[in-house]
Amino acid sequence: MSNHAAHTGHDHAAHAHHGGGQPGGLSVSQHGYSLELDAPILSAGVRTVSFRVIGPDGAPVTAFTPEHEKELHFIAVRRDTAGFQHVHPVRDEKGTWSTELTLEPGDWRFFADIHPAGHDGTMTLGIDAAVTGTYDPRPLPEATGVARIGAYTVALDGVLLPGEASRLTLTVSRDDRPVTDLEPYLAAYGHLVALRVGDLAYLHVHPEGEPGDGVTAPGPEIAFMAVAPSAGTYRLFLDFQHDGVVRTAEFTLRTAETAPAPAPAEQHHGHEHHGHGDHHAHH
Repeated sequence: MSNHAAHTGHDHAAHAHHGGGQPGGLSVSQHGYSLELDAPILSAGVRTVSFRVIGPDGAPVTAFTPEHEKELHFIAVRRDTAGFQHVHPVRDEKGTWSTELTLEPGDWRFFADIHPAGHDGTMTLGIDAAVTGTYDPRPLPEATGVARIGAYTVALDGVLLPGEASRLTLTVSRDDRPVTDLEPYLAAYGHLVALRVGDLAYLHVHPEGEPGDGVTAPGPEIAFMAVAPSAGTYRLFLDFQHDGVVRTAEFTLRTAETAPAPAPAEQHHGHEHHGHGDHHAHH
């Protein structure tokens, strides 16, 4: 069982203020709340990372409103977008959170997605950390529209539009057969995190439907609404659960200038996704 958890957006109305032009995660402080690491310099390997959310009163926050079954969603990614991990730390009674991360040398960005009790919504705080050792930055993976993780293939359909909501559909198959029994994970069939290449601005992505609503099928398609705050290139990370294991599919996606016109029905069925990336399940 992977310990890499996943996150998704919440309902559209609650997150309207996260729309185009206002991505999260670029600031270590917001609305009087700040993210504070115990150690901003870490050694490579499997490491325990501990941190606190400091409230407007200067004390660690110990009361949070759970979002998607968790009080805090934590994301770690290296500045070159490698090493993506999404975990759920454990908090002690004094407000210190701790979690294990697998860290390679380089500059990292850590994100905490939170809804402090008494605050009117969620926010994403971001902070830099340095991991010692020889840094071997990786080139940005190509934009192929297909991710492969072992026997699984995930195809991405749709475009990101600057400042405008667009629909992204991810279709999961295993051994070339559609997966129709995805398992609910943190109140969704899939969780999508999008980061802007260059500054790692964190986008909130909203799922369409949820398990048990009577209309959302458990695969093979998982649909999301996303807004790109600007033109550019984005990295997308989809977490989904099947056979009790959470897997992560990674994509590189560049924004489009306009939404594509609907394809004629006879052409649509012949549409294929080409290419692949170096994708793997997280352990």
